[in-house]
Amino acid sequence: MSDDDPITDFTRRSVAVEGVEKTVYVAGAGPAVVVLPEMPGISPDVLRLARWVRDAGFTVHVPSLFGTDGVFPTVAGGREVVRRACVSAEFRAFAGGGTSPVTAWLRGLARQAHTACGGPGVGAIGLCFTGNFALAMALEPAVIAPVVNHPSLPLDDPGGLELDAADARAVRERLHGDGLTVLAYRFEGDRWCTGQRFAAYRALLGDAFDGRVLPDSAANPAPPPFFAELVGTPHSVVTAHLVDEAGHPTVRARDEILAFLTDRLHPQRDRSLPGT
Repeated sequence: MSDDDPITDFTRRSVAVEGVEKTVYVAGAGPAVVVLPEMPGISPDVLRLARWVRDAGFTVHVPSLFGTDGVFPTVAGGREVVRRACVSAEFRAFAGGGTSPVTAWLRGLARQAHTACGGPGVGAIGLCFTGNFALAMALEPAVIAPVVNHPSLPLDDPGGLELDAADARAVRERLHGDGLTVLAYRFEGDRWCTGQRFAAYRALLGDAFDGRVLPDSAANPAPPPFFAELVGTPHSVVTAHLVDEAGHPTVRARDEILAFLTDRLHPQRDRSLPGT
């Protein structure tokens, strides 16, 4: 684990949606991609992913939803962030709660980002606690490239989707009607994002759900303490449990995500050119 991240290469903005303001870190150029934080906050590993997205030719937007921005989470601090999020009115952490209200704010962020950045639409990458939020954001017409990484909600229902029935139907109709695909990742033995959850996504979305499973052996064996001690299972495919080595399965997953975003948001890009 390295030092905390000062986030000096991003512009810190206050973004208002229907009167609610949140901090959003913005960097890059090109079509917009919203990279959501993973519990318990915008860690240096989340920012590393955001920079990879930025460097692939996108304007990345990282909204601050919980925790302390730019720090590696401690065990005690992370536990407290989880506790507060689980009782917050913005999130629906448990079965029966339906869609998290914060996703309405995130759809507004996507609309604003699309207006500012242009292009055919917006990408959204959800992670862990926010994993399914990227799918709920697809209720916004501007969102055309949702990526659902190891979605952990609802915490008490391994086969739950953290969507109310009406939103689930609307998402399915939107994806099928517009010919969109959801790209998703998990580790095989992840107890927070189980095979039951991926099966439920597939039952809802059919061929629109592209769920990919990595072996537990591919996970970084020495993640930050919060993940080692509290998460306690291979979980964060492209952040805390990524192994940054050429050809590694987690790096291939990252590259697949970047290619997915490029195919949808830069459809005219010439892949024969260097850096594309």
